[in-house]
Amino acid sequence: MSDILIVDDERDIRKLIGDILEDEGYSTRLAGNSSEAMSEINNEPPALLILDIWLKDSKMDGIDILKVVKRDNPGIPVVIISGHGNIEIAVAAIKQGAYDFIEKPFNIDQLMVVIRRAMEASRLRKENLKLRRRDTNDAEMIGESAALKVLIGQLEKVTKSNGRVLLTGPAGCGKEVAARYIHSRSNRSQGPFVTVNCAGVAPETMEDVLFGRESAERGVEPGLLEQAHGGVIYFDEVADMPLGTQSKILRVLVDQQFVRVGGHDKVRVDLRVLSSTNRDLTEAISSGSFREELYHRLNVVPIAVPALSDRREDIPQLASHFIERFNATQGLPSRSLSDDAIALLQTMVWPGNVRQLKNLIERVLILGESKGEITAAELPQEHGAGPSDDDRVVLSGTLATMPLREAREAFEREYLLTQINRFGGNISRTANFVGMERSALHRKLKSLGVVTGTKGGSRSAQADSEASVDG
Repeated sequence: MSDILIVDDERDIRKLIGDILEDEGYSTRLAGNSSEAMSEINNEPPALLILDIWLKDSKMDGIDILKVVKRDNPGIPVVIISGHGNIEIAVAAIKQGAYDFIEKPFNIDQLMVVIRRAMEASRLRKENLKLRRRDTNDAEMIGESAALKVLIGQLEKVTKSNGRVLLTGPAGCGKEVAARYIHSRSNRSQGPFVTVNCAGVAPETMEDVLFGRESAERGVEPGLLEQAHGGVIYFDEVADMPLGTQSKILRVLVDQQFVRVGGHDKVRVDLRVLSSTNRDLTEAISSGSFREELYHRLNVVPIAVPALSDRREDIPQLASHFIERFNATQGLPSRSLSDDAIALLQTMVWPGNVRQLKNLIERVLILGESKGEITAAELPQEHGAGPSDDDRVVLSGTLATMPLREAREAFEREYLLTQINRFGGNISRTANFVGMERSALHRKLKSLGVVTGTKGGSRSAQADSEASVDG
């Protein structure tokens, strides 16, 4: 059923407990001193540890073993037993992370109740971790654009290594999704993925949050670094990390160990570090707000995550994905997008990137109709030219002040730029949508000074009155 390690210096006691547990269907291992106990734990961590406080002829007592187990294998529940029990020892054991404390001579029924509860708590904790790791929705890269394919290709190259990755890109573009993508396909996928929101933690509490704390009143409180042991620690918006904390994190990256706030023992951790920022860290280094040594430690593999404006072809697929998720998680209507809604979404300005698109879809599903297609009328209209209530086109202030010829050229240039970028620089698809022959569209683009080029793996258009069209 489950493997339990029994550590007691009295042979009869450990054999008695072992026989009882074997009768209950558990498999057991026995150890008579600290050396045997540590050898068993290091060889194969047990599902539960029953540990005597006092161990004769041993280098370590039960509290020492408890500290090491909770440092290196925090998921193992530990039940302390002692023939010399008192309230001080019990409190000390609980503060060091023991699940419970039982005094000798113990009642067998009481011992079995504690063991079952400890095993159940451990099982629920493991299941919870598995469920969180199994949630691959936040690690999906949605889309088929050239820019996204370039990103995925770069991410795939770093999944199997242990190298540090620095993800850059504007706010809301999906840097954490990219980090989770790396984790979900790495050798650490069964380990934890712990996010440190550097911008959301007060500077005065950052070290407690990261390194944990030890105190007489509350015992050991593990920090995020300790919780990420065996997995990934992700520093979100690392530029916002306090300068004082940066030097300590630098030391952790070098030594893979640290000391809890208020503690003395070194805590060893096995971590892979991923980071992200929407700021220019070289400027932060110049201004003195970011340590150059830390930058070079984190920036082993730099990967740029594209803005939504660089992957507009993915907008319909992203929007449909969010509709499906909101339907599954919140029971919101499962609606499709009309062609005019897709066209509007692909031509809108997205300063908040994918996060803004997700929020917009959620708002439309909450406030809109309960069925039928989502139409352009349900989407927010941008300031500038657009339809009025009586279907007239409302001109922006700039267009309204131009002579007809200049206004027409300005409108055509902006319209075609928008459509080309909407279709990822694909001239054929653009020509088909706008109702022009491909050759005629090329001539029009040349006359308007619109050129296409490659950016971030995808083609895009821009106005350049002196350049010729890139066919």
